[in-house]
Amino acid sequence: MIGRDEVVAAARRLGDRVQRTPVLRSDALDAAAGAKLWLKAECLQLVGAFKARGAQHAVMRLEPGVRARGVVTYSSGNHAQAVALAARRHGIPAEIVMPVDAPAIKRRAVEALGARIHLVGTTSTQRREAAMAIAARTGATVIEPFDDDDVIAGQGTATLELVDEAGPLDALLVPVGGGGLIAGACLACEGTATRIYAVEPVGCDAMGRSLAAGERVVVDPGPTIADGLKPSQVGERNFAIARARRRRVDGDRRGDRPRPRRAADGGQGARRTVGRRRAGGGAPGRIAGLARTRRRDPVRRQRGAGDAG
Repeated sequence: MIGRDEVVAAARRLGDRVQRTPVLRSDALDAAAGAKLWLKAECLQLVGAFKARGAQHAVMRLEPGVRARGVVTYSSGNHAQAVALAARRHGIPAEIVMPVDAPAIKRRAVEALGARIHLVGTTSTQRREAAMAIAARTGATVIEPFDDDDVIAGQGTATLELVDEAGPLDALLVPVGGGGLIAGACLACEGTATRIYAVEPVGCDAMGRSLAAGERVVVDPGPTIADGLKPSQVGERNFAIARARRRRVDGDRRGDRPRPRRAADGGQGARRTVGRRRAGGGAPGRIAGLARTRRRDPVRRQRGAGDAG
């Protein structure tokens, strides 16, 4: 299992290949949350999401001869764009498998980056099978959306930057889809007292249920506008990292923790309150962590909380 050293190494490799996004503060949000919040504005990252970090890191880690054969992935949104961008930067072909009902705006964004799109099915399983078939046929490398060591290490660099600027945190709130971001956050916070909370839509709490069960479980995701936070199952590596740090990772389904006075949003920021006029993809997932700090429950009673979503 990888550790914090791999995240530090990923930050060094990435350098200026990704944006060092700002950490925002808001007195209004502090007052609403009853805590000091630091908002990691990954909405200002390349392709508008932290996914650029993991995809760029994974592609640059391939051996030159392997990388030259191209890359393939399966995604309906930000990871698709992130892989397409990384491929364009390296001058290699990219094949992206997207669902047949993928919004036209997302398809255009991927195509604008030079990738070839394949529309397949409506489920992640169908898309992954198609991606594997393309890789077998072309020799391209599959860049997994979240269950990959290099992707996880890359995503963890967002939390490294947050802590570097905000200082030690009592808690970190992380919106969870497949688990790439929270796994990276766990690694980046190794050796600290920071408690990490998995923030998930009601009925889509695959990580929370898995942590409670002690093993990965499959959920039938309920309805939510946060379509990036509704996997049927979290990644194997991602769960293993979170579970290994069980004393510091909370599925955010229980109310037995003290409320934070210092809180940080280490994710993509709070669009509705901090940037009312800014538009961007992934907004529902971006504000999930912030919404969690506003709830009248025990998570807010800690001395500090952060969201790395």
